[in-house]
Formats: sequence, C-alpha cells, structure tokens
Amino acid sequence: MVRNAHDVVSFAPFFIHQFNFLQPHFLEDAEKFNIICADTSLLVTISDKLRYHRHRKGLFQRDVADAVGIDRTNYSAYESELRDYYPPDVLQRIATLFEIDISNLFDEYNSFLHSGQGSQLKAFRSSMNLSQREFAAYFGIIIHQAKAWEQDRVCMSKRFWEQIFK
Repeated sequence: MVRNAHDVVSFAPFFIHQFNFLQPHFLEDAEKFNIICADTSLLVTISDKLRYHRHRKGLFQRDVADAVGIDRTNYSAYESELRDYYPPDVLQRIATLFEIDISNLFDEYNSFLHSGQGSQLKAFRSSMNLSQREFAAYFGIIIHQAKAWEQDRVCMSKRFWEQIFK
C-alpha cells in the first residue's frame, strides 16, 4: 500500500492473512448434522458418520485425505455413499484422526465384514442345518463363492449380504 501525503510517499507493509473457514462449511451441512442429527445414533450410513465427524473436527476433505494418506477423490467418494465396502485399515486411520472408536463408523454391513464374515456365515449356515452345497443352491450362488466367503478369501457383496441376512 502506498500513501501520498504532503508530497511525502510512505509505504505500508502488505499482509496476507490465511485462515480456515469456521465449521460447518455449508448451511445445509449445518442443518443436517447439527440440527437434524444432533443425536449421532440417528446417523446410519458410514458416509454420514464420516461427514459428521469431519465437520465436528472442523476439517476439509483434503485435510482428512492428507492425514490418512489417501487421495482426496477417494475420501470424497467415502462421503458420497458411492461405496459399500470401506477398507478397515483406512477407516482405522480415520477413526484415530477423529479420536473415536472404529466401531462408531461402521454400518451393519461393514461391521459384519470387520467381525469376521466367514465365521458368521458358517454359523448362520450351520443354524439352518445346510451343507455348503445346499446353502449355495438355496441362495442361488455357486459353491466356490460360498467357500470363498466362509474362508474369508473374498468379501461378500452388500447385495448378497442383504439377500442372506436381511
């Protein structure tokens, strides 16, 4: 900045201030998470829980992604309900950042996967008194798929989980 007074030129230093916006970042987010969902037990999906805790901490998506070592577009997809499966190691890092227990982030499906889908599926099949072959035929899947699920080699899709357990 320059000021000219009485034929004397004086200079003032120019400062650029940098600061983060106060949380929440958008009014609709404030309404959704602070007014409507004041009780976190009402949040059902992982994406809503992630968004809630991120706003509570006053962080941007970029901040969370950088802190847990993933790309911002991946984290953005986590919050946009485009995913069914969330890697447990990434969710653990996010939970640590938010200073909460990882179980607070899980929905029913991801809790099932995290708690050992193979043993739960085997117990469910046994309670129905079905062999793996009979179980596969009953739910219209191939036997190799049922075996892979029970041995925790492949994650069960949410569609099949809903078909079997809901």
